Amino acid sequence: MSDTSVTKSATGTCDPVRYDEPVATVEHPLEAESAPIVSLTPTAAAKVKELMAEEPDADTLVLRLAIQGGGCSGFQYGLGFDSGSAEGDIELEFEGVRVVVDPFSAPYLRGATVDFLNSIDESGFKIDNPNAAASCGCGHSFTVAEDADPGVDAGPGCGSGCSH
Repeated sequence: MSDTSVTKSATGTCDPVRYDEPVATVEHPLEAESAPIVSLTPTAAAKVKELMAEEPDADTLVLRLAIQGGGCSGFQYGLGFDSGSAEGDIELEFEGVRVVVDPFSAPYLRGATVDFLNSIDESGFKIDNPNAAASCGCGHSFTVAEDADPGVDAGPGCGSGCSH
């Protein structure tokens, strides 16, 4: 097999294309790909650092953000410390906090923001997820649009009967 092929130019002449010669490449980053999969607010990062400092192996821990099947609206968030990243994980860093997201969860979390609230109304970590079509009253469980994951039958959610 040859390392060249022939292409016809606009003038009708045949010019060889050489695959063994250097070629220039031009990258066109997509907006969605250049933005982080998830983000952590400074308040959330500070709270994570505070909680991590209480762990004996704090310097090796990462914050894992994931989605899991279940929950009263179809999916539920998983947020916790892990000993490190696994093969295929997306690794990010915010305010000195290493965050990992597994490849299954990434499409459902794209554009999500993790915040920490401490007010009279709410206290704890809150995930603002633009991919959630509906959420349970507890905020820990969500449904995606049917076209986002046709294999999931999440149902109508739990309304006020959530046990979270």
